[in-house]
Amino acid sequence: MADRFDQHAVRHRMKLLRDTGETTLYENRDDVACPACGDPFDRVLLTERDAHSFDLDGGTLCVTREEGRLVVSMHR
Repeated sequence: MADRFDQHAVRHRMKLLRDTGETTLYENRDDVACPACGDPFDRVLLTERDAHSFDLDGGTLCVTREEGRLVVSMHR
């Protein structure tokens, strides 16, 4: 795995869905590997923000970046 996900290197294999200047959302069109596990992902969110909440079926997923770690919380 690379130290940092380089969206520019694989941009031609993904579709840009949203770009707010602070967050960018891409759809995977060609089995680009997840930077965490290596398996192909469906979508990837790149952000400069420190925290996000996502509404999912059955609950909300919250992700917070802290110094030296990432905190992921699931709410039902």
